[in-house]
Amino acid sequence: MAAAAVDSAMEVVPALAEEAAPEAAGLSCLVNLPGEVLEYILCSGSLTAADIGRVSSTCRRLRELCQSSGKVWKEQFRVRWPSLMKHYSPTDYVNWLEEYKVRQKAGLEARKIVASFSKRFFSEHVPCNGFSDIENLEGPEIFFEDELVCILNMEGRKALTWKYYAKKILYYLRQQKILNNLKAFLQQPDDYESYLEGAVYIDQYCNPLSDISLKDIQAQIDSIVELVCKTLRGINSRHPSLAFKAGESSMIMEIELQSQVLDAMNYVLYDQLKFKGNRMDYYNALNLYMHQVLIRRTGIPISMSLLYLTIARQLGVPLEPVNFPSHFLLRWCQGAEGVSLDIFDYIYIDAFGKGKQLTVKECEYLIGQHVTAALYGVVNVKKVLQRMVGNLLSLGKREGIDQSYQLLRDSLDLYLAMYPDQVQLLLLQARLYFHLGIWPEKSFCLVLKVLDILQHIQTLDPGQHGAVGYLVQHTLEHIERKKEEVGVEVKLRSHEKHRDVCYSIGLIMKHKRYGYNCVIYGWDPTCMMGHEWIRNMNVHSLPHGHHQPFYNVLVEDGSCRYAAQENLEYNVEPQEISHPDVGRYFSEFTGTHYIPNAELEIRYPEDLESVYETVQNIYSAKKEDVE
Repeated sequence: MAAAAVDSAMEVVPALAEEAAPEAAGLSCLVNLPGEVLEYILCSGSLTAADIGRVSSTCRRLRELCQSSGKVWKEQFRVRWPSLMKHYSPTDYVNWLEEYKVRQKAGLEARKIVASFSKRFFSEHVPCNGFSDIENLEGPEIFFEDELVCILNMEGRKALTWKYYAKKILYYLRQQKILNNLKAFLQQPDDYESYLEGAVYIDQYCNPLSDISLKDIQAQIDSIVELVCKTLRGINSRHPSLAFKAGESSMIMEIELQSQVLDAMNYVLYDQLKFKGNRMDYYNALNLYMHQVLIRRTGIPISMSLLYLTIARQLGVPLEPVNFPSHFLLRWCQGAEGVSLDIFDYIYIDAFGKGKQLTVKECEYLIGQHVTAALYGVVNVKKVLQRMVGNLLSLGKREGIDQSYQLLRDSLDLYLAMYPDQVQLLLLQARLYFHLGIWPEKSFCLVLKVLDILQHIQTLDPGQHGAVGYLVQHTLEHIERKKEEVGVEVKLRSHEKHRDVCYSIGLIMKHKRYGYNCVIYGWDPTCMMGHEWIRNMNVHSLPHGHHQPFYNVLVEDGSCRYAAQENLEYNVEPQEISHPDVGRYFSEFTGTHYIPNAELEIRYPEDLESVYETVQNIYSAKKEDVE
């Protein structure tokens, strides 16, 4: 009977939503139902927020059931934006109707801003306050971020440009927040020893689009601690570490009891869970990100040491970090408390080498050189983070010339957040911004930022006058060149000087010599690069040399290249190109080619029709071959 009543009432609700008047058919039947049944119907998911608003205006009873802080509006909010529910406590009073309105307004504002970015940022002349309107948004930032995530998660191969800029904005917002948190963290006293927290900030900053939190990483480490305790219980069922509660910072002082903990840790980490140092792919940034160390169960000495240190301290073993050259270590005190100690009163632990315990002599053998006693000393959190970021900085410098230098930019930001007056790194940052500023696809306002950095360097170290002067001169020359460039260059395929151009933007091509797949996003009737580039790339050895069309292409490996027409051929089995900048130029992938977005189409207005003709001709030829 109850089920029948619900079904009958469910048929009435849509009518009420349409009629929105007390005289609507079935109203008396509906309002006489028990409150629980009515609430169940209104929360069933078949009604939209607009429906709920209309239904609540039909009579007092339904209005009371649809009160702003009640279950009905909470369910509407949850169904529409489920990922936001984690930000609310079950015990908090929440005006769900108001939250719904604020979130909806934030979503509309976010989409408006994302839609404007392509027009504003496609051109070289980008305003310096590009993100200022985002920073000044009203309402909770989490609502704005949630809408950006919704855009990124849109299904299909459409809205590529929206996704591209939503990602850019989200990247910026999260990095700003993380950097502020890191700076606050660095203001803690020197005895604040949350090494894991600092490492997580670095991880988050370099991976702002990943869902990384200290809470989640700590939960994973806690699960490892539980396994260690299980093993430890088999060694010593009365071990004091077994009585520790979560969050306690107690330390056990007996060396034998500490040794039992380390034995249990080594068994669990290296034998049971198969953690190991990553010798095969040592120079990979993933080895430094704590969430990846836990997922992949591998890392380099410093990340493995931080994991080992965190677990040991939770179980009462007071290990300390040692900034040993070339190979980060931990030290374990063997001397009595209160006695003056030297480097020989410690055992040194190599977490990268499966927890192996080393003497001073074995440490020197490990790196193949003698070192001073000072290098065996303990270091604070800031020094540990400096070493981690220094490793990332070294890896960032290895990135190829065609890459975005994102890792180098991120690691420079982190290092200068800790040590803002490092002259050589400021110079590197200035050169990097200058390099990014001179390319059309990069933000013009970065050029102006170079001048601010250079002025700061000159104040810190007048001895850098030569390097600063050189960069200032070239930066100012760059600005003058940009002032002379007016308007958008439009390339018409029908123009006589473009008669030799065979391919169009959006076509998926294959390089005849190197075999890579790519998509064309620009072309020139002849090679427009300088003489040095032409000589270095050996263009003169090509049958048609530099007097042939050249194409700007996005390559599947993430690079951008400039390829001669004779080296390209149409890919008869086109596949989507996984390149971070695809959305900058294209709005959709059709399965055979890319459709240019509005900004690219302005520059190549006749190419889209040419693409259709090319694809149609190729598939007609394939069909004839099959027949």
